[in-house]
Order: sequence, then structure tokens, then C-alpha cells
Amino acid sequence: MSQTMRNHNIIITPILLSCICLLLLTFVSVTPAEAQRNENTVAGIWTFDDGTANDTSNQNLNGIVVGKPKSVNGIAGKALEFNGTSDGIKIPDSNRINTGGPFPNKTIAAFFNCDDVNKRQKQVIFEEGGRTRGLVVYVFEGKIYGGAWNRAEAINWQGAWISADIKSKTWYHVTVVIRNGANKVEKDKLEFWLDGKLIDTADGGQLFAHGDDNGIGFVNQNAVYHDDGGAGNNIDWFDGLIDEVVIYSSSFTKADIEELTQPLSVEPQGKFTTTWANMKAQRTQD
Repeated sequence: MSQTMRNHNIIITPILLSCICLLLLTFVSVTPAEAQRNENTVAGIWTFDDGTANDTSNQNLNGIVVGKPKSVNGIAGKALEFNGTSDGIKIPDSNRINTGGPFPNKTIAAFFNCDDVNKRQKQVIFEEGGRTRGLVVYVFEGKIYGGAWNRAEAINWQGAWISADIKSKTWYHVTVVIRNGANKVEKDKLEFWLDGKLIDTADGGQLFAHGDDNGIGFVNQNAVYHDDGGAGNNIDWFDGLIDEVVIYSSSFTKADIEELTQPLSVEPQGKFTTTWANMKAQRTQD
């Protein structure tokens, strides 16, 4: 009897092991890998540390300065100070920002410090695209907004805008992410982060090529706001400081975004840690 049981166990054990392996393989195959920052998708990085609007990534997408923004101490090295009436930066068209695509994944991030967040006028930190397709980050009446839209093609995404309360003369880090967008509107594809924390998500999809010009510190050529404003060129100038603008056509994870926000936890006004400086250097070399 005992010999029979032993033989039975010898038969059962391989079957059980096969079942376990099959279950594990099934779990791995249906568990999606989380998209994350991919240095091969960097579109541009503007640190402003040398007092210019030169791109410090390997894309060499140097900005064209409008007006006379001042080079001042920022939260991570130098920043640019915009006067709210005539200072901005024009960002050239790029396959990795707007003229390529479609873009199922995108990350826009920047530090900002607005002199007066309560102005009854939009103050644009960054915009790309135009009235049909695009993305925008702006300050208005005590809030910071991030939005995106693709009002054409099969997707016909009319747009989504997420906001959070902010204060004047305070450093913040804002990140807008499109994550795994498709050619249709789906839940939770647009993400809005402030100071490394996810504020909210909204319905969204991918962006197709969008040819209108891009800008930092103002609307270079058309945008769309939460109230459907934003039509026009050279409008809605930012009043305050902007630092460390980052654009990728991949979706940053929480860890990626937290890495960018590190200067918020160290001494401001240019006194940042060696670790942060090394991280910036590594990004520009990859």
C-alpha cells in the first residue's frame, strides 16, 4: 500500500508543478509592464543654468528668447525670470515634441514660482500645439492647470484639464503625463502631478502630430484652456520664475517624478545638493 502511494505521489508532483508554472506564466503575460522614463525619448531639457534657453539634452533644441528674461538664482541652479508682459521662449518644432507622433506617452515637467497667482489672466508656463491638438500648463486665479486635447482623427478627444490650488511667490513642481494613450478616449490616461504627488487623472488618449508653435512662458501660437480660451499668438505671458523644463515622449513613473522634485526638499535659491547636480549631468549625457 505504501509503495502504491509513493508511486502515486511521483505522478502527481510533476502535474502540480506544471500547473503552477502555467499559472505563473499566465500571470506574467497579463500583468502590464509600467511605462517609465526612457532616455531615448528625451525631446528637450532646459535647465537655464547658463543664463540661456539652450537645450541641455542631446537633442540640441535651443530656444529662441523673446524679450529679456533675466537669469536669476532658481531652485536648482539658475532660473529665468519672466516679466509677465513680453518675456518668453520659442521652442522650435520637433519630431519628439509636436511634428512627429502619434504620441501615446508624454511627460512635461517644470519648476515654477509665480509672482501673483491670483491674476485674472492666464499665465502660461508651457504650451505645445494649437487649437486642434496640443498640451498646456498655466496659472489662473489661484490655480495651476494642466491640460491636453486631440480634437480630430478617430480619437476626437475634446480635452481634459486638471487643476490644483497654489500660492504666490512659492516654488512648485508640475508634471503632466499622458500614459498609454490610444486612438480613442479612455479613463485615466491624463495625469496631473504637483510636487511629486498625483493630484488627479482624467479621460484621454494619444496626441497626433500638432504643428502650431511651442512656447515657454507664453502662448507662442494658440492653445486651449479649460474655458476654451487660448486662441492667439504671443499672449498670456508668465510673471515669475521658471526652472528645469523637461519634455519626454515617454511616461514618467512616480519614482521618476519624485526624482525631479528633489530640489523642493533642499535649500532653495541655487543651493542644491551634489546628488541633484550629478543626476542632472547624468540625464544630459544619456
